[in-house]
Amino acid sequence: MTDKMIYLAGGCFWGVQKYLDLIPGVTATRVGYANGSTERPTYEAVCSQTTGHAETVEVAYDPGVLALGDLLFLFFEIIDPTSVDRQGNDHGPQYRTGVYWSDPADEPVVTAALAELQARSHGPVAVEGRPLAGFWPAEDYHQKYLDAHPSGYCHLPRTAFAGVAAKAERVTALRGLTREQYAVTQRDATEAPFANEFADRFEPGIYVDVVSGEPLFASSDKFESGCGWPAFARPIAAAAVVTRPDHKLARPRVEVRSAAADSHLGHVFPDGPAELGGQRYCINSAALRFVPLADMAAEGYGHLVDRVTPAAVVA
Repeated sequence: MTDKMIYLAGGCFWGVQKYLDLIPGVTATRVGYANGSTERPTYEAVCSQTTGHAETVEVAYDPGVLALGDLLFLFFEIIDPTSVDRQGNDHGPQYRTGVYWSDPADEPVVTAALAELQARSHGPVAVEGRPLAGFWPAEDYHQKYLDAHPSGYCHLPRTAFAGVAAKAERVTALRGLTREQYAVTQRDATEAPFANEFADRFEPGIYVDVVSGEPLFASSDKFESGCGWPAFARPIAAAAVVTRPDHKLARPRVEVRSAAADSHLGHVFPDGPAELGGQRYCINSAALRFVPLADMAAEGYGHLVDRVTPAAVVA
């Protein structure tokens, strides 16, 4: 199948190119300057903010491997979509965000992708969606810059380059998340206490990662903690979750993430019932999907039926 082209502006093009090169189905990239008012601009001219160009990555991709909508979702993961003329510490119109198409058939796909982005964003999306109006390759030293200079400047955190292929495999599930599910699992948000789906649910079954379906917690380990979120004494298997220090608040906490999908789940505290082991896994409902005991075998979780017993509710 013939490769297709799309042009993506996401701030400094060094890191954006590096990230896009890691996505399975992307076959080639080239950095340059798009949608300005002059021909063959130099880097210095673009930085003078007089040409109107945006630092942009030309992306060739195989549509048989990677759908445009999925590519755009993955691109949107590394930008601040509500920021105007700024990404990270870089500011100016050359650092604006945009999706520029050369094939008119791509316009409805881009429009739909931007609508999806708006639906999961808090604030007006500032990403341009326009036809390509000229693309000029950047100077040679800009091409694959971070490959040549691994310690070079990048406005993206180094963590942005980890697990890109795995995220690409989950892109369909990620695009299907609600705004709250996305905010919790992908942006480490916390849902409101008490007014969430599973805080008061205790029927037999298991709770799986809403992104990957990975089994995480059993109803037999769920208890009423009074905190307003689902509370569990332990995960189904120790390897199902990973923990790491969290210093976002004044009081240090221990974050809990799913091992397979790296979804943010919640936090664990050492104040659970002593008779259940003393741990309280305080988990966001939005990070979970409940599978009732009666449905577990049909959904492929039959091997865990013996792990589920009527919920042990501790007052």
